Amino acid sequence: MSIATLAPEPLWQNFSDLNAVPRPSKKEERVIRFIEEFAQKLGLEYSTDAVGNVLVKKPASPGREKQPAVALQSHLDMVHQKNSGTQFDFESEGIRMRLDGDWVSADGTTLGADNGIGVAAIMAILASKDLVHPPIEALFTIDEETGMTGAQGLAGGLMQAKVMLNLDTEDDSELCIGCAGGLDVQAACSYEETEISDEHDFVEVRLQGLTGGHSGMDIHKGRANANKLMNRFLYAATLKFGLRIASIDGGGLRNAIPRESAAVVAIPRKRLEEFQAYVGEESASYSKEYQSTDPDCRLSSSVVAGSPKVMDREFQTRLLCTVYAVNNGIYRMSPDVPGLVQTSNNLARLLVKDGKFKLACLTRGSVDSEKMDLATALRCPLELMGAEVTFSGGYPGWTPRPEAGIVKLMSEIYGEIFGAEPRVTACHAGLECGILGGNYPDMEMISFGPNIHGAHSPDEKVQVSSVQKFWKLLTVTLSRL
Repeated sequence: MSIATLAPEPLWQNFSDLNAVPRPSKKEERVIRFIEEFAQKLGLEYSTDAVGNVLVKKPASPGREKQPAVALQSHLDMVHQKNSGTQFDFESEGIRMRLDGDWVSADGTTLGADNGIGVAAIMAILASKDLVHPPIEALFTIDEETGMTGAQGLAGGLMQAKVMLNLDTEDDSELCIGCAGGLDVQAACSYEETEISDEHDFVEVRLQGLTGGHSGMDIHKGRANANKLMNRFLYAATLKFGLRIASIDGGGLRNAIPRESAAVVAIPRKRLEEFQAYVGEESASYSKEYQSTDPDCRLSSSVVAGSPKVMDREFQTRLLCTVYAVNNGIYRMSPDVPGLVQTSNNLARLLVKDGKFKLACLTRGSVDSEKMDLATALRCPLELMGAEVTFSGGYPGWTPRPEAGIVKLMSEIYGEIFGAEPRVTACHAGLECGILGGNYPDMEMISFGPNIHGAHSPDEKVQVSSVQKFWKLLTVTLSRL
């Protein structure tokens, strides 16, 4: 069965068309043009602002012309991640999708359901001729995944809507009315390299098979962080074997829990066999420790041709101790909302090579003062090791307004349709609503979406039956606004 013919067919057809367009964050030129051409074919009014956000307007369905306009909002970019063994060029290829029962996923890469399903749903509404709805203002933003610069660059006064439906959450039983803000914490410095004797062998140690996931929505699930786990191994192996580090390359995207790390180390040749056995022992230990969250976790080693240079011994000690000290995961749970992470950090990227050290974190928090406190707690050990630390890309959280009319209306509609109460909650992910609300303070906002698992990782998948549930909630809500 073709994914494009799943129900609701207009949504899935649009999702298939969208996924044929490469759309990495900060390189959205092709997908912007795709949306512009879509609006042109429909004869709809559209405009593209200076940063690349596209606003498409559709008149109300007959009889609804006097109703206030409603804004529908999703972001065009997607996280690009693939498994190490997957051959795929995100710059030129469309996502290779597959259907497995009730789930749609991709072949070894991220799927782009985050936020492609939301984009496709809006496109289906814009193209529909029989749905009942008020005037529509469809806002497609760019660069949500790596800084939210689209939302930050959107000017006030472009939209007249008093209600916005953000279609970018990942649990169909929830209505989201608040989210965390974020801050990028980056550190960098130079270090001296030294020669090492030819009595050493160079070994590449690889940590693979971790589950990874969304650094906001999945941060509370206890999954291993490849940068922290590799550092743990290197610290212990340094004490045991006196190894010297030539390079470390771990993680990738700021908003994805790192799944892989590789380090090249120098081992005294006479202890090589013992070291390789130790790698196997630690791999078995990690697999057991993370058997519930990261069942495919594995550590391996192979002898490689290496440069005779390694990092200075003193810097290596400072590096390993500092990365050990850098907070990762939950910093504080909310004392007011049961089960909600209030503040966290993701040690997303670590690159140490050729005399250059770089580290990148994404710090999230619903309370700005506590988010900054955590950022300072990260800064201190990094500065003690001699790194220069910078804060950038900060964006605000979205303050919940449970009394808003759209919250009450959608809660009622959800109960009527599905015979159960939705969970009205806030999330630890970053949504654009907090930023957009700065220029549109009187606009009521709510976020919802279908079940999406494994976002920001190659395990990403979206549930077909849940998309049908999401579509019904969306279309009924529009008919009642």
